[in-house]
Parts: sequence; structure tokens; C-alpha cells
Amino acid sequence: MRIKLAILESDQNYLHRIVTAFNTKYADKLEIYSFTDSKIAFSTLESARIDVLIASDSFAIDVETLPKKCGFAYFVDSTDVDRVNDQRAICKYQKADLIYKQILSIYSEHVGKVSGLKLGDDHTKIVAFISIGCGAGASSMAAAAAIHYTAKNKKTLYLNLEKICSSDIFFSGEGQFDMSDIVFALKSKKINLPLKLESCVKQDKCGVYFYSQPKVALDMYELSADDRVHLLSELNLLGSYDYIVIDADFTLDSKELNLFRNVHKIVWVGDGSEISNQKIQQACAAFSVLEQDSDAPLTNRLCLVYNKFSNKTSRIIENIGIMNIGGAPRYEHATIRQVLGQLSKLDIFDKIF
Repeated sequence: MRIKLAILESDQNYLHRIVTAFNTKYADKLEIYSFTDSKIAFSTLESARIDVLIASDSFAIDVETLPKKCGFAYFVDSTDVDRVNDQRAICKYQKADLIYKQILSIYSEHVGKVSGLKLGDDHTKIVAFISIGCGAGASSMAAAAAIHYTAKNKKTLYLNLEKICSSDIFFSGEGQFDMSDIVFALKSKKINLPLKLESCVKQDKCGVYFYSQPKVALDMYELSADDRVHLLSELNLLGSYDYIVIDADFTLDSKELNLFRNVHKIVWVGDGSEISNQKIQQACAAFSVLEQDSDAPLTNRLCLVYNKFSNKTSRIIENIGIMNIGGAPRYEHATIRQVLGQLSKLDIFDKIF
């Protein structure tokens, strides 16, 4: 499947540069039509079945005359402009891959289900990190695991599904989309979700892929249990990642637990404190009750890791029936980047699978 992209630009030098860049990097994904004359461009849109038209803001485009399934945006000179004449705007002076992602986003919003997308072959390993004791550092462990697998040349996605998402604390990358856009895509049946997922993902300088936290924290509360399962299923079907590392809240809600029935391993994170250990033991007992009538047991997918472990105040739970894969000490007076750097070097993540 190749997206048919039409570019209408009066600056011939820029038009040549952007077309060359796209043909170099995305020849297998884009079929490009370039124009400097608006009349010729519009006469081609219908006959060539153009999917997306990007036009310089020097042209006045009547969007009502565009083909129904043709997405549209203006090319502008500044990153500070996001709308022109109530239409989406894309800054022309940025990296080609960032422009490409925005084209994907436009296309996903104007096309229904499409064939030819790469489907998963079940090679993706999915692991969820969950904090049982408050402040045990499950998010840090999840982020470190993503860095660890990436360092082993495995394409890894860090997926934060917490109610209060904290992705941007650990990772940063270029792009204008975030989890708010994913939430909207999940709620809208008109948007091609796989393409939206590809257009919104960012990549940290360490190589980890991630979705930025939402613009408004409440957006994560819009995700139902079914939405989370749907999201994970679509990511798995993409077949793009070797590992998907989920950072999630602890729950005993039967609907919310369906998410964890779609992962290979569940890592509970505790700190070995009396409170944390008691919560883990209670959680184990609750899981045993919940699984009595379940066709997809979760206990056999559980493993336990200790974080911020102290030889003075922490202890390991004995005979709990869950594999203990190890732990990490508390790193005093360290920045989050320094903590992740230390955690990501541990071999505990290789023991999960």
C-alpha cells in the first residue's frame, strides 16, 4: 500500500528538495505527484485518486471542492502556525520524517480500513510492569527495561497506560502528537488506527519508541478497558516491535484485567518494605480467587522484582509462588536519567522471558 500524495508548491526549489527527500526515504510508502499550478493539480486529484493534498499557503484552496476521501493541509513557514483558514498546517522547514508522520495522520483520518498493512507474526514479546507498593518505582523499571532491550538491538515500544501518564519524564522525541491523539483515534471509528499509531509515535535519542503523555491528564480517563485491549491488539498486529513494555496501574477490576490477559509476562514491582510486601501477598490471594473461574489464568505469567531495595528495611517474601527475578538498590541523589542508566544495565530483564 502506497499513499498517493500531491504537493502543490510555488517554490520550485523547495518542491524539488521535498520530493527528492520523500522518494529517497519513503519510495515504498508514498506515490508523489508534484505541482506548481493549482488548476493542473485539481484536475488530477480525482483521476489519480489522490489521498492527501499538501498545498502552500500562498494558494487559496476551496476544501469543499476536494474529493471526499482526500485529506488536506497547508504548507507553512513557521512551526508556530497550526491552522490556516481553519485547516491543518504543516511546517515545511522540518525533517522529512516529521512531515511524513503528519501526512500519515491526515491520511488515517480520511480513509477507512485498508488492506496491505503488515500484520504481526506473534514475534512481539509483551511485558507489563505494575507497582504493588506505592512509590516502588514500577515506571522507572518499565522505562529501564525498554532501554535495556533497545540496547540489545531490539525495536522496543514503551507504552504508558497509567491514569496519570508520565512518558515525558523518561523519554523525549520530535513530533507534535501525543496520547491525546491516540485516545481520540480509539474513540473515533472513522480514523485508521494503525496509521495513526505510526504517525504519533516518537523516538528517544536512546532508541526507545514511545507516545508522549496527553496534553490533558483527564484524556487517559477516557480510555475504557476495551479501548486499552484494542490499542494493544492493534500495536501487536502492526508487527513493528520486538518488545512492547507496558507501564500500567495495578487493578483487580475484572474488565481491566483483560489487558493483562493479552500480555506474555506481568512484572509486579515492590520495594521489600513491610507495607509493599503485605500488599503483594494480598494481591496474590485476590488473584487466586479471581482465577477460579477464569479460562485465562494470570498467576503463571507473574514475576516479582524489587526496586529501591534496602538491606536495612527491606526483605524478600518467601514461598509466595511467584518467580523472583532479582532487584535493584535505591540510588541516592541521582537524576532520573542516571537511575535509568543504572537500572537498564541489570540482567534482571533478561530473566523475564
